[in-house]
Parts: sequence; C-alpha cells; structure tokens
Amino acid sequence: MTDRENWLRAVEFRGPEWIPCSVGLGPLAWHTHREKLEDLVLRHPLIFKDFKPGSVDYDKFGDVYREGEHFRDNWGCVWYNVHKGLEGQVVGHPLENWDALKDYQPPDPLIYSERGKRDWNKTRQQIAEDKRQGKLIWGDGERLFDRMYFLRGFDNLMIDIAADDPHLPALINMLLEYELKLVNLWLDIGVDVIGFHTDIGTQRALMISPAKFRQYIKPLYGKLFRTCRDAGVHVSLSSDGNLTEIVDDLVECGVSVHDPQIRAATLDGIVRAYKGRLCANVDLDRQMFPTCTPDDIRRQVEEVVERMDSPEGGLMVFGTMWDAEIPLENIEAMCVALEDYCLKGRRASA
Repeated sequence: MTDRENWLRAVEFRGPEWIPCSVGLGPLAWHTHREKLEDLVLRHPLIFKDFKPGSVDYDKFGDVYREGEHFRDNWGCVWYNVHKGLEGQVVGHPLENWDALKDYQPPDPLIYSERGKRDWNKTRQQIAEDKRQGKLIWGDGERLFDRMYFLRGFDNLMIDIAADDPHLPALINMLLEYELKLVNLWLDIGVDVIGFHTDIGTQRALMISPAKFRQYIKPLYGKLFRTCRDAGVHVSLSSDGNLTEIVDDLVECGVSVHDPQIRAATLDGIVRAYKGRLCANVDLDRQMFPTCTPDDIRRQVEEVVERMDSPEGGLMVFGTMWDAEIPLENIEAMCVALEDYCLKGRRASA
C-alpha cells in the first residue's frame, strides 16, 4: 500500500495498514544539533523518507525567523522577531483602523503567496511529477481566523466579535472571496487535500465563545470546506489550542482531519471528542520535549495509540521538535516510538 492510499484510508476510516506519523524539525533544532541531527534523520528513513543528505543549511533563518528584523508580508502585515529560529509576531496591522478597509485589496493569489511570489506553472509541473510517483498531493489554503487578527490586531478583533461590529461581515467576505479564488486554483490543478491554518484556540478553550464562532466563523469554514469536499478533495485543518467544544461544527463544515494538541485538549478530551468521528492528527506534547526523558516520550506515544487507534483508522500522530533545548536523545526516542507503535504495518511491508 502506498503512503497516499494509507493516508486516505486513515482519514476516511477505511482500515489503513499503519498509522500515518511524522516528526517536524525546526530551524533551531538543526542549528543546535547540526550533523548529528542529519545522521539521526538518515537512521530513520521511514520517518524522513524524502530527506536528502546535505539539503539543510544549519545556519539559515529566513524572513520572519531572523532575530531583530521587521518583515512586511504581501497582506501588508508587519512581522517582528525577538528570537532567531522562531516565527515572529505580527506587530503592524493594515486594518487596525476600519477606515482602511474600503480601499484595502488582498494580494492576488495568482501572483502572490503570503510571503512570496507564486509560480503556478512550476507548481503544476511539480504536482504532475508527484502524481507520477504516487504521492499524496497537497494544496495550501493559507490562513483563516488568524488572518483576521493579523489584519485587525488581536485585541481589536476580540472587541469586534464581542460587540458585533458592523464591519465584520465585510472583512469575512473579503477573506472568503480570496480563499475561494485560491481553493479553486488548487482544485483545478487536482489535489488530494488542501491544508488550512486557523489558530483559534487557547490552552483551555476557544479564543471566542462557541456561539460567536457559529455566528461569524462557521459560515466561512462551511463555504470553503464544502467547496473542497464537493470536489472530492479532503480538508486538513491546523489549529493550535483546545477546539473540543466545536468538533461537531468542524465535522459539519467538512473538515477531514484536525491536529488537536495533547497539552491543550488532553488525551481524555481528544478521545471523547474525536475518536470514531473526526480523524485526529494528534500533536504530541511539544512543551515537554526539552525537559522530559526519552521514556516519557515513548509512554505518551504508546498511550495515544492505545487509546485512539482502531482498525477503521481515524488516527495520525506527529511530534514537533522546534526548540534548541530539545536533547538529541529525545528526538531519537520520538522516531523510535513512532516506528514501533505507528509504523508496524509499514515496516512489515517495506
């Protein structure tokens, strides 16, 4: 079974042979561990199967990852970073004053991504090659709720929503129009799944009430995601924080897979809200990785698989190793645990 078919089976609850899993390595991890991390990656080809030796510049930090620099993206949002290797924060908001909305134009998705230019011909060529190799084909739907507070400013947006500001529908409709253009470009190319980023949760709950979510944000999600699903394309929604209050809504909107954070949602909460209903790409507790033991990581992977796995599917697992302080042995422990508990079927067929 190919990775693509196995992923689709997991999302569609059709009996995958193994649990899709991954390990994310951030710029600081590479900067800290360097050649030792590359050696580790090469020891785990089932986790990092497309990795090419020598492909990582250990000292390169791009745009919003560079310390002490301001960067203006193509939406007019100004980013600033206080620590190299970590993503900066938006400190300049082009729609901080509602008066700017009447003349504001989002970037053209035919030409621009959030931080650069697009070459759709090159994208089509790469996707055609990936299809020939039988790979899962992704499209990037960019940002949703987080785009709104990048544009307005977080405090402003929270007040807007609480006070039912009359400008909100225009902002949401502008974002919807942009996103539909972008989504239709990906649908025309022919992708398997479109990923959307939409940080809307805190460590305990949503940033806004479920009622306000259903009033303002759910219609946006529903229109976008149903456009994808009606075209036979899956929707991967990435949002930090605890979203367990709105899992029913995500399912109704057409989300295929979401990445609940185990620190915020808790494993009990994930089991209760997701199991058997919405494929969960469980985000392991990245906040513990710098200080825990390798055994702690192994036990967490084991518990997630033990409680969330089923023959039908509906489970994926990933660990993000982003901090400079994460010991190399903890990264190794993550890889070994995922191989042992998630990739048994893949190892047997390799």
